[in-house]
Amino acid sequence: MKKRQYKRGIDREQGFLLPPSVEEYVGEDNPVRAIDSYIESLDLVQMGFKHADGTVQCGQPAYHPRIHLKLYLYGYLNRVRSSRRLEAECKRNLEVMWLLQGQRPSYKTIADFRKDNPEALKAVNRDFVQVCKELELYGAELVGIDGSFMRGNVSKENIYTGERLKRSLACIDADIARYMQEMEEGDQQERDIDQGDSKLSEKLEQLCQRKQKRIDQLAQLEASGEKQIAEVDEDARLLKKHGRTVAGYNVQVAADSKNKLIVAAEAIQDGNDERQIAPMGKVAKEVLGVEGLTTSQDQGYFNVQQIKDCIENGITPYVPEPNKQAQARKAGRFLREDFHYDPQANVYRCPNGKELKLSTNQHRGEKLIYCYRSSVPICAQCPLRKQCLHGKTPCRTISRWEHEALIEDHRQRMVENGPEMMRQRAAICEHIFGTLKQWCGWTHFLLRGLEKVRAELSLLMLSYNFKRVLNIFGLAAFRAYCLARQLQLSGRQA
Repeated sequence: MKKRQYKRGIDREQGFLLPPSVEEYVGEDNPVRAIDSYIESLDLVQMGFKHADGTVQCGQPAYHPRIHLKLYLYGYLNRVRSSRRLEAECKRNLEVMWLLQGQRPSYKTIADFRKDNPEALKAVNRDFVQVCKELELYGAELVGIDGSFMRGNVSKENIYTGERLKRSLACIDADIARYMQEMEEGDQQERDIDQGDSKLSEKLEQLCQRKQKRIDQLAQLEASGEKQIAEVDEDARLLKKHGRTVAGYNVQVAADSKNKLIVAAEAIQDGNDERQIAPMGKVAKEVLGVEGLTTSQDQGYFNVQQIKDCIENGITPYVPEPNKQAQARKAGRFLREDFHYDPQANVYRCPNGKELKLSTNQHRGEKLIYCYRSSVPICAQCPLRKQCLHGKTPCRTISRWEHEALIEDHRQRMVENGPEMMRQRAAICEHIFGTLKQWCGWTHFLLRGLEKVRAELSLLMLSYNFKRVLNIFGLAAFRAYCLARQLQLSGRQA
């Protein structure tokens, strides 16, 4: 029987008279060419990159910042973020060899570039957002806002709350007492403590040092007013949601509805989303350069003060109000929404048609609250009393915020357009975090410290938008646009 034939590769020992160049291994449709074209169109001196001005310094010549920037953008696009792995790619990856023109920076040099240029990396991300605006890829009408916890380069064990510090001190005190007792027993038995299990004195000294460290941390925590203190990454926090705890940062993203491109992203330490509608909405509105903007977010963002702030700044938010009275409704009790406000008479009317008149006002934090109260005799004779009041409560009281009309208008907008806005929100921004976390793997952030984490988030946002722009706008058209930018840059520098 005839033996099967297989395709054969080239002989590794075969010499070539005219060996192929690296250029031939990188096709015209390879995205690495778009990376090269875009980075070459940037004014790195204006963006603030170190060693970008060409100043002569002592020692070995430095790598140009463009080399590192190209390497990092390529790495984040291809899920290679570690400086050691990027160093390896410089030696074995033909695309990287082409992109860096054969230069091979060490992992330490690569890592230092990312660590030492946080503000410049943010500037590159802002520049690409402007590119998206120039290419008219933002609709600038509806923005979806979402947040997710992303793990930092820190363990949960390295972040302490006040209660955990107190528990740690109690455990240390118990260990110290146990060692002291063992030393006393050893003295009584005239046993050399430096033999056998021993070295108790050294262990005792270490425990005393740990105790003092915990005491200092507890004092620092109380003095700062913070609720947590971290050892490895001082800015990381323990964030809790739905029974799950993450050691890291709360990442907020605002994405435009037209092409699902990110408009703004921010890493914060607050585990609660309630105070993020207005800050993210204002940033998105400023970036897009519009007079008015509509935002959509889930019910975790509901905050009446934030909604007011948005409306005053030309932002129309759509956010569902959490249902906190479901059990009362299920039990057949009257809720606040069953009492109707009459703005002309400035009274509330109960389900039985009786009036609750303004009785007093009070300040709750920054809010001015008006209190409306019913009449005790009328409530005592009301046939609906059991559905309205608890056993010993004499009359019904309704609280009304001074800007309650804004929230009532918001509730009406949610009734009319809320379901559609929530559907669009899910389509706009929920997939973003799934994509970013898949790219990052187990460790979401490699850098430590809030500002450096924000710089790394800028790299992630840049990579996400870059990939989408290539898919939407096309590689050839994008390279042509970058070439025009390079000519403008050359003209300014001439």
